[in-house]
Amino acid sequence: LISIVPGCTLSTHFLDGSLSVEEFAYASSVRKFAYYFMNTTDEDTQSLNTALKGDIVNLDRLNRLRSKLRREAVSTARIAMCITSNLPLVKKLYQDFRRCAEQGPSYSLNLFREITQNVGDVLDVQIMNGFLMFNSSILKTNFWKESKASLAYSFYPNFVMDCGFPFLPYCIYFILGTEFQGFHIRFRDIARGGIRVIRSLDTVSFIKNLEGQFTENYELALTQQKKNKDIPEFGSKGTVLLNKEAQGASQISFQKYVSGCLDLLMSRSDKEIVDHYGKEEILFLGPDEYSADQMDWACLYAKKRGYPFWKAFTTGKVAALGGIPHDVFGMTTTSIHTFVLGCLERLGLREEDVTKVQTGGPDGDLGSNEILISKDKTIAVIDGSGVLYDPKGIDRTELVRLAKGRLTVSNFDTSKLTKGGFLVLVTDNKITLPSGETVESGLLFRNEFHLHPLATADLFVPCGGRPNSVNLMNVERLIVEGRPKFKIVVEGANLFFSEEARIVLENSGAILYKDASANKGGVTSSSLEVLAALAMTDEEHMKFMQIQDIENPPPFYAKYVDDVKKIIRENAFLEFHTIWREHERTGTPRSVLSTALYDKITKLCDEIEKSDLFDNDTIRTEIMTRAIPLSLQNLISLEEILSRLPLNYSRAIFNSHLSSRFVYHHGLEPSEFAFFQFVDYLRTSPKNIDEDIPKSPPPSSSTHPRPLHPSLLQTTTRTSQKKKEIISE
Repeated sequence: LISIVPGCTLSTHFLDGSLSVEEFAYASSVRKFAYYFMNTTDEDTQSLNTALKGDIVNLDRLNRLRSKLRREAVSTARIAMCITSNLPLVKKLYQDFRRCAEQGPSYSLNLFREITQNVGDVLDVQIMNGFLMFNSSILKTNFWKESKASLAYSFYPNFVMDCGFPFLPYCIYFILGTEFQGFHIRFRDIARGGIRVIRSLDTVSFIKNLEGQFTENYELALTQQKKNKDIPEFGSKGTVLLNKEAQGASQISFQKYVSGCLDLLMSRSDKEIVDHYGKEEILFLGPDEYSADQMDWACLYAKKRGYPFWKAFTTGKVAALGGIPHDVFGMTTTSIHTFVLGCLERLGLREEDVTKVQTGGPDGDLGSNEILISKDKTIAVIDGSGVLYDPKGIDRTELVRLAKGRLTVSNFDTSKLTKGGFLVLVTDNKITLPSGETVESGLLFRNEFHLHPLATADLFVPCGGRPNSVNLMNVERLIVEGRPKFKIVVEGANLFFSEEARIVLENSGAILYKDASANKGGVTSSSLEVLAALAMTDEEHMKFMQIQDIENPPPFYAKYVDDVKKIIRENAFLEFHTIWREHERTGTPRSVLSTALYDKITKLCDEIEKSDLFDNDTIRTEIMTRAIPLSLQNLISLEEILSRLPLNYSRAIFNSHLSSRFVYHHGLEPSEFAFFQFVDYLRTSPKNIDEDIPKSPPPSSSTHPRPLHPSLLQTTTRTSQKKKEIISE
């Protein structure tokens, strides 16, 4: 425990014997927990919260403000002072933690009374109550495991709602190590998402990252959840914040984080793990900032630990381990570009005639593939090295050279720039542009060039950049004389725009498709990578998926990758036209419709899970035949695939495919019996229904319903009236 817990002022209480090592480790853990989850909501903020219910933009502002005020009022140093002043209570709270671990979590009213009677300061009472909240929320922990690399806790996260967050996660992991602190948040039982390692350049950025870690993690997980509406794995995200003194410890911190996660995931086979969850957990991790090179290690480490789903534990791994690399096959870009082409088709524009600004350069995954897949006139590319600009369109041959070599724009041959073009590097200072404008700082110029008047084009595709690069404070710089600088915005980068900024921009006339809709190609590819790993035996996976030469893959791998890209295009096509159609019908901003679409699909998905539709052999076979790539079914029979998949995973495939296809076809306000008609329609329609989706608002006049198939009539007969109403809705 001493070697795992990061050093802090509380260590003196262990050294002088005031706290045992277990009490010290416990207090250190809760100190960090309370920093994020103390409920300091007052009557005024509660009233505002009630008044703003339903107002997504202003409710988000209130939550951010409340979070900021809470951080300022309750620092980790203030929490440590409270602990130091109440050591006898801390010892009792540790015994309560042991009780919750042994008997099951419950809130101790007796201890709460003792706290309120003996602790004089109101803020100290709230901090001490944070200990009780920690204890009563515990689901799993490796606290008493003899050999461990990190301290790991799993919580039932009711406390999140008390802190002003709008949606309740399914589960939260909290992982602590000598060099880091980490969270993992997921919104359903079966979930997948990337693990982001957060580095800090200096003390100021570390404090900012520390303050915002949980909020950033939550928002990333929620965005992932909204992206994953087409696939069986719901959204999750992990963050690993490196301690201020451990900025060079990305690799070992990630590995200790994964070790803690596996401790919790494998609790059913490890008697040293406290487990009040009581069910098998399936979790899949993906690459993110500063963790992409660790996916292979995590996969093999899970195999070494005996995790039964090790082949599917990580995505983004090398093809030699069965991975489908997103960058090699341009999976995320395939989805983004489908949205771009959809907008151009609707507006009657040729791609070759369209001007574009792009953040994220030719050295990155999204940036390079966006260059390689597109045919537009790109006038500006902004990457980590600087700004490349040419008003007549950057030389595409030279751009392609950089993209294929994964080189930054700093390597661009400037002799290929036309009049008015320039390359400004982040290291440049006090240089003059062709227009006569003086650039004082190349770094500042790069950071804000997407807001610069020169960055004006038909199309804006952000493929890189920090969260909230465009926010309520600067979005007006994208609007000139009431009109947007960009006619079309398709978000490739996650969270590049704040929710408020999106709505402001759309109200000015821009066509905007947000990240959760546009860049879901990568998560679809990862999901199908997971499916292959779960459906195949180790021997089959080694033969058909673990390839050594990705330039010359065997026939099955090549066909499977082709099927994956077709499914990505289909999902993007369906969502694009559904949002466009609903916008024409209602006038609602497309970014709001994207969220409404997610809400509708996930609600229906949950209701299908409660029904007996999956138990109907005919319907189950029909839906699973459509959902699972044909190349996999040609290799392994559908019956055999379903026998190998975990039952909850099979149900998740069924639920997500049926719910998403229904909403894409019938929109956000379907008729009462449309769902049953749709299931019957799936039985008789072609397997590829891309071209069959309505591209315009449905006519107001009703149409005669098609008769239900006998199997559906039987299901209806068996189902209670209550369930019929739920499914119909």
